[in-house]
Amino acid sequence: MSSTLPAPDRRSFLASSAGALSAALLPGAIARGAPDATPRGSAEHCIFLWLAGGMAQIDTFDPKAVGDPVGRKPGSAYESIPTVVPEVRVCRFLERTARVMDRVTAVRTVHHAMIDEHAAATNLVHTGRPTIGTLMYPSIGSVVAHQRGAARDGVPPYVLIGFPNVSRGPGFLGPEAGYVYLTETRSGPAGFQRPEFVTDDRRQHRERLLGLLRRNARHDAPLAQYDRAVAESLKYTGPRFTRVFQLDQEPDDLRQSYGGEFGQRCLLARRLVESGVRFVEVSHNLGFLNGTGWDTHNEGQLKQHLLIEELDSALSTLILDLEHRQMLDSTLIVVASEFGRPAGFDAGGGRGHQGAAFTIVLAGGGLRHRGAFGTTDDFSKTILDHPVSIPDIHATIHATLGIDPATILTGGPRPVPITDGGTPIHPLLS
Repeated sequence: MSSTLPAPDRRSFLASSAGALSAALLPGAIARGAPDATPRGSAEHCIFLWLAGGMAQIDTFDPKAVGDPVGRKPGSAYESIPTVVPEVRVCRFLERTARVMDRVTAVRTVHHAMIDEHAAATNLVHTGRPTIGTLMYPSIGSVVAHQRGAARDGVPPYVLIGFPNVSRGPGFLGPEAGYVYLTETRSGPAGFQRPEFVTDDRRQHRERLLGLLRRNARHDAPLAQYDRAVAESLKYTGPRFTRVFQLDQEPDDLRQSYGGEFGQRCLLARRLVESGVRFVEVSHNLGFLNGTGWDTHNEGQLKQHLLIEELDSALSTLILDLEHRQMLDSTLIVVASEFGRPAGFDAGGGRGHQGAAFTIVLAGGGLRHRGAFGTTDDFSKTILDHPVSIPDIHATIHATLGIDPATILTGGPRPVPITDGGTPIHPLLS
C-alpha cells in the first residue's frame, strides 16, 4: 500500500497557508513548538542620550593607539585611561565615567550600512529600520510608550528634551504614542499654559465649537484621534508634572556635578522618570561648544574634548544619582548617535563618517554589565567578534524593559514586527 498522501488542492493550500500566516502575525506570536527563550528584564524607564552628529568611538569608549592628525596617522586623538573594569579602557576625558564603568557596557560592535546621510542614519537608529516608501515607522520612544504607557497618572509616557523631529515620532502608531517636548530646561513644555489674551469667555466659546466637532467626528477618525491626544495632554497641566521642571529644588552641589546645559537636561530626565515618565530622550545638540557638535569634521575635532568632558560629567552623575535613589536598576540609560567615525583624519584634522563599527553605550537597567561588549581591530573599523545590529540594540532595549521583542505592532497598513529581525544581547540579560 502506498503511503503517499494526496496533494492538496489549491483552495486547501491557500486556506492552510492563510491560517499559518495569521497565527504568525498575532502579537507576541512565536513559532509553534519553539518556546520563547528570550530573557526579559524588569526595568521601568529608559533615558536615551542622543549625541547628534556621530560620536567618535575611537576617541571615547573604544580607544586605540594615539594617531597624529597633522601627519595623517590614523588612531585615537587622546590617550586612554584604565577603568574599574579590568582591561577596559576609555578616553582620558571620560575620567569620571571610568570610575563607574562596572555599571556600564560600551557595545563596541554596533554597525549599519548608512554612513553618508545624517538624517537617514538618525532615522535608522531611532526607528530600527531604513526609510521605505511612505510608511512612517515609529521611533523607539514611541514604541516603548505604546507598549508600556506612563508609569503613573498625570505624566506623559514619552518626553523629548530637544527639537522635535519626525524620526522621534510615533509613525503609524498615531499621536497617542507621540512625545511632549521642550527645548530648554529653564521652563516646561510650551503650550501647557493658556495665553493671557485667551479669556475665560474665549476658552468656553472654543470648547463649544470643539464640542460640535467631537459629536460629528467618528470615533476612529483622525480628528477623534487627535482629540483624544489633546484630552490626554490636558492632564499634564497639573502640579505633579509641572513641578518636575523646577530644577532649583535640587541641591546646588548636585546641579554643579551634572555640569552645563546638557547636564541639566540629564538632571531633568532623572526628575521626569522619577515622576513616572517611561521614556525620555535627551539631545546633546549643543554645537556651540566646539563649533560643530559631534559631527567633528575639520576644526570641530580640535575642541571635541569639550563635548566629551560634558558627557563625562553628565553621564557619571546621572548614574550615581539614580543609584543613590535606588533607581539605577529600574532605569536603562542609552548613549547613542547615528554612526561613528573612522581612525583616519581628514585634511582639516577632523574625521569623516563610519557605520561599519561604532559604539552605543548601555548603563543601569538591571543588566549584567561588563564594561565593554564586542571587539574591533586596531583602528576600530573592522568588527572582530560579537557584531550587533541596530535591530539588536532595539531588541535589547525592549527586552530590558520587559517588552517581548517578538511583538507585532498594528495600526499601520500592515502588521509590523517590533524590530526588524533584532535579537537581544543575551549575555547582558541572562
